[in-house]
Amino acid sequence: MEEMPRLNSKDDLNQLRRKIVGQRDLNMPFITLCSGTACHATGSDDVAAAIEAELKKQDLTEKVGVRRTGCHGFCERGPIIVIYPEEICYLNVTPEDVPEIISKTIKEKQIIDRLLYFNSETGERMVHEHDIPFYKYQTRLVFGDNLRIDPTNIEDYIALGGYRALAMVLHEMTPEEVLEEMKRANLRGRGGGGFPTGRKWETTRNASGEPKYVIVNCDEGDPGAYMDRSIMEGNPHRVLEGLTIAAYVIGAHLGFVYVRQEYPLAVSNLAIALEQAKEYGLLGEDILGSGFEFDVKVHRGAGAFVSGESSALMNAIEGKVGEPRPKYIHTSERGVWDKPSNLNNVETYATVPLILEKGADWFTSIGTEGSKGTKIFSLVGKVNNTGLVEVPMGTTLRDIIYKIGGGIGGGKKFKGVQTGGPSGGIIPEQYLDTPVDFDELTKLGSMMGSGGMIVMDEDTCIVDLARYFVDFLCDESCGKCIPCREGLKHMREILEDIVAGRGKEGDIELLKEIAGVMKKASLCALGTTAANPVLSTIRYFGDEYEAHIKEKRCPALVCKDLISYYIDPEKCIACLKCLKNCPEGAIEGEKNKTHVIDQSKCVKCGICFDVCPPKVGAVTKISGVPVPPPVPEEEREIRKGKKNRRRGGRWQ
Repeated sequence: MEEMPRLNSKDDLNQLRRKIVGQRDLNMPFITLCSGTACHATGSDDVAAAIEAELKKQDLTEKVGVRRTGCHGFCERGPIIVIYPEEICYLNVTPEDVPEIISKTIKEKQIIDRLLYFNSETGERMVHEHDIPFYKYQTRLVFGDNLRIDPTNIEDYIALGGYRALAMVLHEMTPEEVLEEMKRANLRGRGGGGFPTGRKWETTRNASGEPKYVIVNCDEGDPGAYMDRSIMEGNPHRVLEGLTIAAYVIGAHLGFVYVRQEYPLAVSNLAIALEQAKEYGLLGEDILGSGFEFDVKVHRGAGAFVSGESSALMNAIEGKVGEPRPKYIHTSERGVWDKPSNLNNVETYATVPLILEKGADWFTSIGTEGSKGTKIFSLVGKVNNTGLVEVPMGTTLRDIIYKIGGGIGGGKKFKGVQTGGPSGGIIPEQYLDTPVDFDELTKLGSMMGSGGMIVMDEDTCIVDLARYFVDFLCDESCGKCIPCREGLKHMREILEDIVAGRGKEGDIELLKEIAGVMKKASLCALGTTAANPVLSTIRYFGDEYEAHIKEKRCPALVCKDLISYYIDPEKCIACLKCLKNCPEGAIEGEKNKTHVIDQSKCVKCGICFDVCPPKVGAVTKISGVPVPPPVPEEEREIRKGKKNRRRGGRWQ
């Protein structure tokens, strides 16, 4: 990227865009390689090195373009390569595949079938990314440009219309006009609270006190959620553009990006984006010759889940312990250093340029009555196609899980879906046709949160899952207020007793009572929503709680203290696999001798169950019933030797 002069006007920006687009040969072969965190973990660096080496080897370096982009969304199938202009999509690419890709696809225009997406339902192989069901049923307005942008090259963003909304706002609209457009759009905060963004901006703008601040929340502490991380890694300039527009409306001249310590790639790409934006005159003094001044600082969080709460986050920016403040006065009026501060999450700011460029009417035409636009979800768990999904508000859970997610893996049955992270609720099968928006999920006792969506199958113990989330929240609570601190501890103790077979009558009622106190009396949203996993599971899966407490049985065969393993003598083929792999020496037997598990030694690790050949299936899990007695020694002796041969699958 050649050094460019500072952009001093809207016309300068438009001229630069035309120049960039004009210099690019759209017919030139071009390879884009996903390089988000997930693809880094699966080898995209090695693939990139192989592409560079192979192009050099075949003397194609100047004839084939290469761009390392952000996350493409289909994370479990990465690294992903898309080859333009044909838009050929290859999945699970390895360095060993690269020479063939260059020789056959780039040079000879041939398709490599094994690298294409295979649709098991239709038997077809999909050549183009937009034909793959995972992408086909999405509407990627905010996330879509990730596929075409090198996040370390500002010109890629500018070429696609980047900073056009900012230029329009600074030169053609007053702050009041921008605010009214945002209020008409009714963009609700994507961080979990769902508060109207325009109203929040207005409150901060009208609050007394100077200076004012604007802040990006890129903390994202929900287990399994990585929407904000992927936007910040793949398209940081869109976030900065939205943040600068907010600063213009509110009258702020300094902004902060609060990003968790565990996001090094997001921090690195953001730092490059900030440097480039300042160099091009899109941040700093006299932005685009408008006279408006705005700068941004990055604050790296220590990783505490509670710091995602607005006042705790602002305490952390001040250098204090990240714990919430009493909300007598909102942070929009008294936030960082007691000055008016506006906080939105990454996805919210990234949506702002789209609204202002295309108009509030366009935005409100998407979604439901109370929830406009699209939302990005992190679809993970027991679903075939995991990854990041962007759909219009109002899309049903069923469409997300089955059309995009490809249904439940391993032929298992759907059991529930957790929305809203550890503070959300678990929604059962009978509500799969519920439209996903802020209000409908709340009615079901869950929440949208920042967009985490964890799918569970029939092998998931709902009680143990509730225990897991409560345990997570208990460790992450700042401990400042008694209802949250003591309530979570007590709920954890009760749930641990239940999954260990020590549950007793009255435990369910006590859990409800504690949850009610936490919702009413906790200091911040962590405490008031922490009861959701417990209350929703009791509401929809009360029979599982009853089975654990009254019958000492885990229906999902998960809770170790409520299950046992035994070897069916009618199926055992004495292959020695379970005996050799048992870490406790709890299995008796030898070659041609039926194996038996000594229950007094068994620690219920499940290794015997895992290593038993699937076609044999001799090791069985049971729960809530007596363990079958071991085969008597006399019977075992009879089965030894020549009489021990199997005919028709049975011992003779």
